[in-house]
Amino acid sequence: MAKRDFYEILGVAKSASEDEIKKAYRKLAMKYHPDRNPDSKDAEEKFKEVKEAYEMLTNPEKREAYDRYGHAGVDPNAGGGGFGGGAGGFGDAFGDIFGDIFGGGRGRSQGPQVYRGADLRYNLEITLEQAAHGFDTTIRVPSWDKCDTCHGTGAKPGTSPVTCSTCAGHGQVRMQQGFFSIQQTCPKCHGTGKIIPEPCAACSGQGRIKRNKTLEVKIPVGIDNGMRIRSSGNGEPGTNGGPSGDLYVEIHIKPHSVFQREGDDLHCEMPISFAKAALGGEIEVPTLSGKVSFTIPEGTQSGKTFRLKGKGIKGVRSGFAGDLFCHVAVETPVKLTDKQKDLLREFEKSTTEGGNKHSPQTKTWRDKVKDFFE
Repeated sequence: MAKRDFYEILGVAKSASEDEIKKAYRKLAMKYHPDRNPDSKDAEEKFKEVKEAYEMLTNPEKREAYDRYGHAGVDPNAGGGGFGGGAGGFGDAFGDIFGDIFGGGRGRSQGPQVYRGADLRYNLEITLEQAAHGFDTTIRVPSWDKCDTCHGTGAKPGTSPVTCSTCAGHGQVRMQQGFFSIQQTCPKCHGTGKIIPEPCAACSGQGRIKRNKTLEVKIPVGIDNGMRIRSSGNGEPGTNGGPSGDLYVEIHIKPHSVFQREGDDLHCEMPISFAKAALGGEIEVPTLSGKVSFTIPEGTQSGKTFRLKGKGIKGVRSGFAGDLFCHVAVETPVKLTDKQKDLLREFEKSTTEGGNKHSPQTKTWRDKVKDFFE
């Protein structure tokens, strides 16, 4: 029989956020959980179906593949099958939602819980030029390594961990609360199934020591502020043999003295003299790849924008570069000499005698003011 659509199973739209998916999943998982429906095969199948849909749609990579190719784009066994033991157990799938109720346990598993390590974030500050052209760099991040003294056991040299007497090495204890049979992490061994009578002095019984490690990171051409680069397996190590988390390098671009970025486009303010604006002519402007020249027409007004095609940034997902927008700012001269002031007064007189033809914006503004009062 053909598999049902994951969004249909959870009763959410294809555009649903992760929080909306979790909310729908929480409601259905509680409804069909085997402990609430001990003799219902139908509930058990629906529980498996809901669990698989949730795991697929909360994994960004799997969700993207599913959205593009449907069930053919994801591994049909990725859900882990069932609600029993192993890494695909109830605790792994639902720990973040039902941790307080079910103790983060592994459902019906019989061994210590295996936990994936936490993801880490590293904030990397770069310049706009580096973002535009891309580069390779190295970063130092905190990491956990196996303790050289106890070789990862956490026990003092010459001693060994012993099986926890409370959970008999399972890492879980079962409690009965009404009609619920609830599994919780063992409070004595904290899910490891082992007790360390004599902890290693070097690592305080953790079996690992914190050190810094150096990683190489490739910053792609056109990366933008807030984007993240994932370094798989370089997060915190897992517990009880669980996989390590990932490291996410988050990009923060420093403010630039000349340019402001909007997507793949760049903007800059271009101050020009009063004479250049009136007479027009060639001007030189900077770009991230060098200087370029272009001609502005005579009579250019302050606020006029000129577009230089292809002089922006080629984004990470773009096939071509954006544009550079130069915004004209006509600069009023300051600290004039007496001679310069006399020349300006003479110039002002000559333009005034010519009527409004030299000041089209002034004429338009006066007309608007007249209409307003009338």
